[in-house]
Amino acid sequence: MPRVGVATLTTVAFAALLAAVALKGQGGLQLGPLTTVEIALELLAGIAGAAAILLTPADRRPSGMIVLGLFAILLAYTAASIGWAINPDDAWIEANRTLAWMSAFALGLALVHIAPERYTSLIGGFIGAAVIVCGYAVLTKVFPGALNPDELLARLREPFGYWNSVGLMSAMAGPACLWLGARRTGHAIVNALAYPAFGLLVVALLLAYSRGSLLVLAIGCAFWFAVVPVRLRGVAVLVTGGFAGLVVGLWAFGQDALSQDRVPIAARDAAGQGLGILVLAMVLVLFFAGLGVGFSLAARAPSPTTRRHLGVAVLACVALVPVAVAGMLATSPRGLTGSISNGWRNLTDPNARTPANDPTRLAAVGSVRARYWDEAFKIWRTDELVGVGAGGYRTARPRVRQDTINVRHAHGYLVQTLADLGLIGLGLNLALLAAWLAAAGHSTGLWGRYRRAPYTPERVGLLSMVAIVLVFGAHSAIDWTWIVPGNAVPALLFAGWVAGRGPLVEAVGVRASLGTRLRGSARDPRRVGGAIAVLAVAGLAAWTTYQPQHSVNASNDALEAIEANKLALARADVQTARTADPLSTTPLYAGATIELRDGNDAAARRMYEEAVRKEPSTSESWLNLAQFELDRGDPQAALRAVGPALYLDPRSTTVQLLWLQASRAEEQRRADAAEAKAKAKKKNK
Repeated sequence: MPRVGVATLTTVAFAALLAAVALKGQGGLQLGPLTTVEIALELLAGIAGAAAILLTPADRRPSGMIVLGLFAILLAYTAASIGWAINPDDAWIEANRTLAWMSAFALGLALVHIAPERYTSLIGGFIGAAVIVCGYAVLTKVFPGALNPDELLARLREPFGYWNSVGLMSAMAGPACLWLGARRTGHAIVNALAYPAFGLLVVALLLAYSRGSLLVLAIGCAFWFAVVPVRLRGVAVLVTGGFAGLVVGLWAFGQDALSQDRVPIAARDAAGQGLGILVLAMVLVLFFAGLGVGFSLAARAPSPTTRRHLGVAVLACVALVPVAVAGMLATSPRGLTGSISNGWRNLTDPNARTPANDPTRLAAVGSVRARYWDEAFKIWRTDELVGVGAGGYRTARPRVRQDTINVRHAHGYLVQTLADLGLIGLGLNLALLAAWLAAAGHSTGLWGRYRRAPYTPERVGLLSMVAIVLVFGAHSAIDWTWIVPGNAVPALLFAGWVAGRGPLVEAVGVRASLGTRLRGSARDPRRVGGAIAVLAVAGLAAWTTYQPQHSVNASNDALEAIEANKLALARADVQTARTADPLSTTPLYAGATIELRDGNDAAARRMYEEAVRKEPSTSESWLNLAQFELDRGDPQAALRAVGPALYLDPRSTTVQLLWLQASRAEEQRRADAAEAKAKAKKKNK
């Protein structure tokens, strides 16, 4: 029986890890799944960091430490914003997210110090994870009755719950597929898998109707072709896989059951069968095409001159794309300048119409992002230096919004950073980016003294990692996908790997066995102490991350105890919840429910008032207090409480309705009081 190599096992492990992060973390909006992913990342980073301290050869200079240090400063500042945040509990959640993302970066940094030769496994594992995730997304179209029966919208959004995250996953894996299909090393059959993988990713991207993902895929591929010399093989993957994926996508666009919203499940099932057959045929054809291209190039490789000419032709084609677009615009009814000005107006107008939720969206320019960005700038101007605190955009937006949509993120990392963390936060992020770019250039030879280093397989792999990070970063500038674990974690893992690699001219291969290195490190108390310290920090980080979820669990237990009329147990659960997360108001509402069940209105009122003191800038706390006062028959107190809620969220129909109810109740109370006074006066006469 043939033995499975370490490289294969490592690739499978990376694929399983990244797929699990994507599938478990979903869209990054649910605290429970997010907490699980965050704790796993922090513990893995701690274990890998301790291993790196123990196993890294003594003559290996650590790389990427400046970037990691700046990441730690950003984390500290984010955590410090809890002190001035308009919603401290949300700020804690965002601090935990930043901690987890730093852990993903540190994990890549540690792994490249332990086994830098496993870069192929990391990229290959990411391709595997992307195929799993995007393949599942496409399968929800093929088997909607079994996998997604309640879906009303045509756009692909599972397993993230957000279509642009599906599109971004596809786009990020695009440069990785180019690397796999273009490399001159590795098994020919494995390399041929790049073709069907790329075709499947294109299908998922198109069915998600993600314009931003399509744009950043083009940016990532253009960057890859500009910096990687193996362009001929890459072009074969791009053209063959891209064309096949485009054909399948266009066919799906022509089927109403696949491209229109609110289609009966029977019609979706029937159309899904056709899509499944077409996708399967595409995968098989592309696989054999990849084998044919690989074997033909291996049998008769083009001469260096031919390669050079083809490379120049590819770059020329890339450069001609904007020229072709300009030509199309020039021949349109509006002309070149008119089309550009109209597109810019639709793109930047906060009141622009939302594009249709169908395939025509891919050609539309208008977007609601301008509205969210405009609101983010308004929020930023309330405190330009430090912002409203991490995660504060969601709480502050209702005061300035012009619609009734509940939006949690500003659909752009830079504008949300300005709103949440102000100029200081933006400056820290830019410093972190500059440090990473310097480290990436140092490692890959993009610039600096190593530009003329030979294009070894490892250098091509590292440049492909940079392309993936570029795709993620460009998309995060125009969307909120930076909070989605399935998108953010691979990008940060690659970023850490690239920053930690160090100059390619330095040979960093493993020179001794694992046991030899461990025995050598065990005799060094500084290494042992450092490893123990890293593990302790990781454990503390995981404990801190778990506390908000621990509080939610205890609050839920309290509500169940209330239903069972076990008030003493419910009070103990509420105390546990408050201890775990003293910033949250959720335990207070559970406590108020206990007191109401026990007939203690005064104690319940104190709970609601404490919630207002904790979160005076959220309409929810004022609204709950107002509802309590109205239910207790005190419309005057209800009006006093609902006033701030109306100021904080003037467009909320819930707040408006409660204000109307309280106003009518107060009018009735005054009328009743006047009538009673008149009767008393008449009786006295």
